[in-house]
Parts: sequence; structure tokens; C-alpha cells
Amino acid sequence: MFVSIEKVKSLSNCEDWRPTASMETLRARAELLAAIRQFFAARGVQEVETPLMATTAVTDPFIDAFEIKLGAGAEVRYLQTSPEYAMKRLLAAGSGPIYQICKAFRREEGSSRHNPEFTMLEWYRPGFDERTLMDEVQALLASLLHVTEFRRLSYREVFDSAVGVDPHRSTAAELASIARQYAEFSFADDALDRDGWLDVLMTHVIEPSLDPQHGVFIYDYPASQAALAQVQEDESGQQVARRFEFYCGGVELSNGYYELLDAEELARRGNADNAKRSGLNRPEIALDRRLLAAMQAGLPSSAGVSIGVDRLLMIQRGLARISEGLSFDIGNA
Repeated sequence: MFVSIEKVKSLSNCEDWRPTASMETLRARAELLAAIRQFFAARGVQEVETPLMATTAVTDPFIDAFEIKLGAGAEVRYLQTSPEYAMKRLLAAGSGPIYQICKAFRREEGSSRHNPEFTMLEWYRPGFDERTLMDEVQALLASLLHVTEFRRLSYREVFDSAVGVDPHRSTAAELASIARQYAEFSFADDALDRDGWLDVLMTHVIEPSLDPQHGVFIYDYPASQAALAQVQEDESGQQVARRFEFYCGGVELSNGYYELLDAEELARRGNADNAKRSGLNRPEIALDRRLLAAMQAGLPSSAGVSIGVDRLLMIQRGLARISEGLSFDIGNA
């Protein structure tokens, strides 16, 4: 399409070409990325790259991927929501410890903490479990953030402290009643299942109650929220997911698993996810046959974790919005 000279002249007062972040912040971003790479180089963890486009997406009921159609045949690919599947195939092929800094994409609204295109740090450690991986996450973040104290609390402990309830044994109705004591919701109690109300309490009550001056690991999530983590009994005999999340400054920063190794169990969970997606009127997602084959071939016992780099920079620099750390956010890309 041709552009007239008059149109070009009219752009002289247009300012939306400018970067979202300041030059000072972009320099800090470059220094942050360099520091991350130095951390892993010193520990002998290999940097890898995997494709941004994949033949399938994750089955998580609440994550939607962007679709891309290739060529005249309209063959579909998905922009990755995380490099997890491809990195696990590398692990099964004998890569050893690996990390990646890459772009990820999720079909969601932009907000103070979200951008549909974002930068993710993800790494996997054969021979680690979730506890030893928490140690390494803490070592990395202690070197990057102004945090002097790190705490570790079970999912049960944070719920008991904040709302006086055992999240593993409470019913959906009980959780809904507690949630409505803290906030008004326009939907009915039965609009959410038990995990839905747990998530409401986590975002509306638990997260705001965490000390913003400290880093907090929350571990032993409900087994129903295992995703791709292993499940085991805790000291009370309760089935829990061997995963953790890390919070700092009131922001969820990382999500880690002691990785599931059983391909048949992964298929069962994927089918359950798709049943839930169908109930939510979301498209079902084909299970990744290559990941299943890799797990059948032998995924080593490993722990893995992802960290949102944009959020990490936001916390490090004391930024109010994630867009302040991006060269160009979704609004002026």
C-alpha cells in the first residue's frame, strides 16, 4: 500500500514509536540477562534453543496458545507458551542440565503483570528434586534481587495462617463461603470447582498477605493442581503435588516441579485437562506424541522451573508495570 508524503508529514507529532522502557532500564535488562548466563555457566548448565513454533500446545485448561497457519495447506503450528516439552525431549536424549532464555506467548489480556509476549527463563536439573531446586532458585535470586530473607511454607501453612482452613480437605462450598468474606463476586458458588475457589483465595487473600520484603516459596500444592509434577504423600498422609511457586514483592515469579516421569500418567492428566477444556467451551488440544515418546524412552529423574524474566526485572528495578521493562509492549509493538 502506498503512503502519501502528506501522511508521512502528519506523523511528525506522533510519539508512539518511542520505546516503552527507558534506556537506563534496557541497560539494566541486558545486565540481568548477562548475570543469569554467568550464573549457569559457573554451574555447568548448558544453554539451549528450541523452536518457538510447535505442532501442539499445552493442555492446561486455563492457558490458550496463539495459532499460526503455515502455507497454502493451512497447516497449524502453535507459538509456545513455554519451552517445556521440547526441553524434556532434550533431557530424554541425554542433554544433562540445561537452561533456556526465550520468548513465550499466551493469549491473554495485557495488564500490570502480563504481556501476551514475554521472556521466560526455564531450566532443568537431572538428579535434583524440588527441594534442591528451590536451593538453586534461591541462590540465583539472592544474587539478582535485594532480598535478605527467604521463607519456605507449605500450601497448607499459608492457607491456615491467612484464612484458617485446610486447603486439602475443605469442600468447594466451604472455600466459596470463606472467599465471600473477603470480596464480592458476581458469579454463583457452583460456577467454580474446588480448585477454582482455592485459586480465588490464593490471588485475593494469600498473595496480598505475603510479606513483600521477603522471598517466599510455597510448596506441596494440592494433588489436583499437580500439572506435570509428581504426587506423593506428605507427613500427614495427604496426597500432595511435588511442586513450588516463588513470590516476591507480592508477585508470583517462578513455578517449579519435581517432574513427572510416567508417560501413561501424563496422558491421563492430558485427557482430564481436555475434558475440562470441553466443559469450558475451549478447544481440546492434541497430546504431544513426541513428548510421550520421549518419556517412554526414558526421561531422567529431574526437577525443572520457569521464571518470568520481565517480572524479575520489574521487581529488581521497582517498576510499577511490566511494560516499563519492555522495549515495546503489546500496545506499541
